Amino acid sequence: MRREPACGACIKRKTCENGGMNMNISAPSPTAQTRSYLMKKFESIGINPRTKLGQNFLIDLNLLRMLHESAEIDDRDVVLEVGTGTGSLTGAMSEKAAVVITVELDKILHELAKQEMFGRPNIRFLQGDILRNKSTLNAEVLAAVREELGRDPGRRFKLVANLPYSVATPLITNLLAGDCPPCMMCVTIQKELADRITARPGTADWGSLSLWVQSQARARTVRIMPPSVFWPRPKVDSAIVRLTLDEKKRAKIPDLKFYNEFSRAIFFHRRKFLRAELCSAFKTTIPKARIDEIMDEMEFDANTRAETLPLKTMQRLCELCRLELLKLPEKERKIL
Repeated sequence: MRREPACGACIKRKTCENGGMNMNISAPSPTAQTRSYLMKKFESIGINPRTKLGQNFLIDLNLLRMLHESAEIDDRDVVLEVGTGTGSLTGAMSEKAAVVITVELDKILHELAKQEMFGRPNIRFLQGDILRNKSTLNAEVLAAVREELGRDPGRRFKLVANLPYSVATPLITNLLAGDCPPCMMCVTIQKELADRITARPGTADWGSLSLWVQSQARARTVRIMPPSVFWPRPKVDSAIVRLTLDEKKRAKIPDLKFYNEFSRAIFFHRRKFLRAELCSAFKTTIPKARIDEIMDEMEFDANTRAETLPLKTMQRLCELCRLELLKLPEKERKIL
């Protein structure tokens, strides 16, 4: 990944490489991101949107405005955008934010957005993948965020983006697992994922992601969006979701790493009864007799399933299991 500042000089033509081919990109003037604008822009540089990379551009300008206005951006905010695209959302946010750090995987779009946004010194352009791997975020991006936050103790970290669908779950999950989570995330994601994030206990969508997110943040769906508001059109509905970090809730979790692992393990086999799920997760660490004692202590019956348990009950169960593992040598404390 490389960082390149927004260029302050007039750029007449720029050559980019993509898949070994050289493309000439003429510097455009900032224009509203409509379908016709995007089609002409892509045609002029001789490429097509790469939907496999999640290149579905939000072309409804009212919804684009709703996305960044829902994040309540002001001059205290360091905003991370994942998926720069042509820079339309980037530019709108830069008018209000202290700084926008925007990350784009596609080299041509990275260069195009830099030219669209030249003369905006509060935009930092990074080219590369936001994910180092499924469970780790790109260290250079996190370093850039920390650097900008460190310039002023009053600054706040926010994630605001039209997210590529493939990175949404690991990005949100890993940001909440880190030591510097955003105070707010306002993102467009698949509606199916939005339903899982905002689900309530006892519903079909309540699961590990719901538990993990809602244990640390207040989650709500701002707007459901049909495929027609994007170009190219995705095959599914999308949604704008807003997550607001709740520091008090987060502080009640003694061990975030263990809680994350527990959240995934307890829902690994959704149709299993809770006792069987616990016995499977702690097969080599907590005796079945002790699991039965925990079940009795929590007043669970034999037919209890994880999907029926509310958040506070799940947190208490997690803590009882964690305390059991603390009785073991450190190297033996694990969830299968």
